[in-house]
Amino acid sequence: MSKKHNISFLLDEWKIIEPEFNFHILPQSESIFSLSNGYIGIRGNYEENQPLFRRGSYINGFYESGPINYGEKYHGYIDNHQSIVNITDGKVIELLVDNEPFNLSTGKIHKYRRELDMLKGILYRYIIWESPSGNKVELHVKRMVSLTEKHLCAISYKIKSLNSNINIKINSKIEGNVFDKIIKKDPRVGSNLKRKVLKIIDKNISDTFGYIHSITNKTKLSVLCAMENIINTEIEYNINHIVTDNTVNLQIDINTNLNQEVELVKYFTYFSSEIGFKLNLLEEAKKLLNHYKNICFDELLLLQENYLKEFWTKSDIKIENDLPVQQSIRFNLFQLIQAAKFSDGKSLGAKGLTGEGYNGHYFWDTEIYIMPFFIYNYPDIAKSLLFYRYSILDKARERANQMSHCGALYPWRTINGEEASEYYPGGTAQYHINADVIYAVKKYIDINNDIDFLKNYGAEMLFETARLWIGLGHYVKEKKGRFCINAVTGPDEYTAIVNNNCYTNLMAKYHLEYAVNIVKFLKENYINDFESIVKKIDLKESEVEEWKKASLLMYIPYDRKNEIYLQDDAFLNRPKLDLQKIPPNNFPLLLYFHPLVIYRHQVLKQPDVVMALFLLGNRFSVSEKRKNFDFYDPLTTGDSSLSPCIQSIISAELNNIKKSYEYFMKTSRIDLDNNYGNTDDGLHLAAIGGTWLSLVYGFAGMRDYNGVISFKPQLPDKWQRLKFNLLINRNLINIDIYKDKIIYTLLEGSEIDIFHENQKINLKKGIKEVISLLPKLEAVIFDLDGVITDTSRYHYKAWKILADEEGLIFDELMNQYLKGISRMESLEIILKNNKIILDYDKKKKLCERKNNYYKELIKEITPENILPNILHFLNDLKKENIKIALASASKNAKDIVSRLELRSYFDFIADPSNIKNGKPNPDIFYLAADKLKVSNKNCIGIEDAQAGVDAIKSAGMYAVGIGKNLKFADLLLTNSNNLTLKKLKTEFKGQLLANIEELEVIL
Repeated sequence: MSKKHNISFLLDEWKIIEPEFNFHILPQSESIFSLSNGYIGIRGNYEENQPLFRRGSYINGFYESGPINYGEKYHGYIDNHQSIVNITDGKVIELLVDNEPFNLSTGKIHKYRRELDMLKGILYRYIIWESPSGNKVELHVKRMVSLTEKHLCAISYKIKSLNSNINIKINSKIEGNVFDKIIKKDPRVGSNLKRKVLKIIDKNISDTFGYIHSITNKTKLSVLCAMENIINTEIEYNINHIVTDNTVNLQIDINTNLNQEVELVKYFTYFSSEIGFKLNLLEEAKKLLNHYKNICFDELLLLQENYLKEFWTKSDIKIENDLPVQQSIRFNLFQLIQAAKFSDGKSLGAKGLTGEGYNGHYFWDTEIYIMPFFIYNYPDIAKSLLFYRYSILDKARERANQMSHCGALYPWRTINGEEASEYYPGGTAQYHINADVIYAVKKYIDINNDIDFLKNYGAEMLFETARLWIGLGHYVKEKKGRFCINAVTGPDEYTAIVNNNCYTNLMAKYHLEYAVNIVKFLKENYINDFESIVKKIDLKESEVEEWKKASLLMYIPYDRKNEIYLQDDAFLNRPKLDLQKIPPNNFPLLLYFHPLVIYRHQVLKQPDVVMALFLLGNRFSVSEKRKNFDFYDPLTTGDSSLSPCIQSIISAELNNIKKSYEYFMKTSRIDLDNNYGNTDDGLHLAAIGGTWLSLVYGFAGMRDYNGVISFKPQLPDKWQRLKFNLLINRNLINIDIYKDKIIYTLLEGSEIDIFHENQKINLKKGIKEVISLLPKLEAVIFDLDGVITDTSRYHYKAWKILADEEGLIFDELMNQYLKGISRMESLEIILKNNKIILDYDKKKKLCERKNNYYKELIKEITPENILPNILHFLNDLKKENIKIALASASKNAKDIVSRLELRSYFDFIADPSNIKNGKPNPDIFYLAADKLKVSNKNCIGIEDAQAGVDAIKSAGMYAVGIGKNLKFADLLLTNSNNLTLKKLKTEFKGQLLANIEELEVIL
């Protein structure tokens, strides 16, 4: 891991500004000042290539391959590595001032400023430099990689003498002597290429045009770099042509007078071919450069600026009152469009085109972390990225066959579509890649309603990848016939080759369900297309039935004691790794510990189960998310840049905005602050995409399950505003979030339905829908026992009968500890006090006996048993049209309410049969609010037990306690006589006013 240097850029909304030359941060700044367009990428090293950390020019998908020498090789190990190639450098411009090389490491720098201008899409340098012999010159340099012309780059290089008449020599070069970084100790860095891989097959220079044509040794990919040079000056100059084995050089020799300016405009282009040099790349390059040499540099800049003006109008995210975040967000958005604009059927490397980290390989990063931005902003780019996966489907079929599976197995990491992971425990074993790709396919189709893509490409990908799961997993008798998937690795690379990885099984279940649903959808709506797919891939009806069976019986590991989903079957059998005892400089762990040491412990590189809580969030209750997040978050090292954005999103959903913001900052400024100390190897593109996820899914609270869009926003304390657009099925929606309100506006399109929490909103073009985010009283949710009626004596009698029959000690004092909790939890307290341990089945039978006694006893209940003032209070709520629900720990709640003749008062009754986790978990209150279609913050919960009050507060509701010694209740009343609507309104309004005053302080 490289030494971390904190980078200090000036804060600016639209620029990344380096105010002074700092040799120590060259490695990181070269990555940060990279320019690309999805086809070409150029690192931000200086045109002069001195001083230099690593020069780098790349073409997306342009790679070299070579055999891998294993000490021991087994069947299925990959044969060849793949590595992105550092291609011919076309940006080189060397300057000599009276034969002294311009070099920032020599002479004296009087002024220095370098800017990445994200509004204009250029890299700009301004320097006043004095040579060792005293000649002072001023330089203005502008560089761009075109976002409107796939193959074009351009540089404007202006020089002016400030203190004397001088001779200037400008060498405009194409440099073919380039190399890739060699791997040393960090598997995340560099390539497997041990030597120069580009062979020059042709080169020439004449007049102002020059080129070098090269080809890779093994893959036989061909690349041609050509340049055209325009010299703008009134002074006479001489041109020399210099050709060496590896370089073509146009040398401009000119004698300048004081304050006379010379400008070199250099246009250079790249063309590549997968069929070697048979394609006439030279003619293509000449044609392009002949066109652009007649267009002045400023016109080209205007095209770039106009494109970005449209981009920012459509995709900008506005954040008020947090300049460091605003700067980082725009930097990250700019990097996303740079990485993908002309990706054209290729995918996106983990570093984009900014460095050689991870060999330039494509991972699941694209589909899970980056794809959502493009789905909601540039669906055509999203479609192109998915088409790449379709284009390598045959190779995925070959890999599945090689691994003894049916269907298709997508590679864990690749460039050409073949698996490129040499370390199978952390690579090939990550079978979840299949589900990740299909997850992105589904999201793209759901949001854009692209049925043509589904019919022509998506369904075939879906069915072939679904086939794999059936052969990979099997039904296990010992697990009650459940479908199990063994010997896999989930997203957490610190836990490898496990049985029943929870994330993998959950995603496989999701994948198979989707496949079954799409079969039904195509049969019912596009039978001819479906039959064509069936014929093409020989799909059998029996396979579809097997998909359905496996999805229904999918085994999901769960620990009942801790109430958590197990990351895998044996996760709790491993000891925890004490992260506090590991020296800070021994992270990431993978560089300092053998993998087996790491695998033996409960330690996570990435939040595996937490990732599933986000992606499949509608399959978990909020309390399940809370329990699992609280368990796994402390085990997560933060070694992976993929982690913080997911941790931020779940923290926001769990109302921990402070923690969410802390994680968000690790993501949003990951490269600008060099948070992981390895920005020198290229930018963290997945984390950059994760920044968008954190904002939209985290703080804006968007969820898009099955294409239904909803929002539940919560802004960090210091933010005043969050504003962004989303493109949903050709409808452009603006979401404008303030502390006290949210405004939804349909900018383009006719109309669309979205949800604000549970409230359905029909948006029509140009009409603002304004919704208050301040709480207002809309619903009251009651507990039953101790609030509506007193059933505690019946519970006591029933438990007492059971206890006496079983010879257990039980009295009224012990009964006080059973208030507000479930039957099973109550029994466990009684057994614990009696020092008795029973298995689950025996406890279940005892609970059933107790309940039978209780049901007999409550037959005595009549309306006379309603507690004082409650009926009057319920009538007042009805008159005010305030919704009413019941949230009871008793499964007999409906029966009791009927006996009290109160059923007509309640809009919804929730009991333990509706939920998985009882109080003090907030599930039952979340359920009640959801069924009432009321925001949690607009609900009042009324309880007489501490567990109930805790549940109300955990649900983000206003808590009223009935009784004594109830901690954390917002309002504590001694009995139901004091419960009036007038008092509730007064107290609730008081809290609202306090919130408004706090808001005014913040603003």
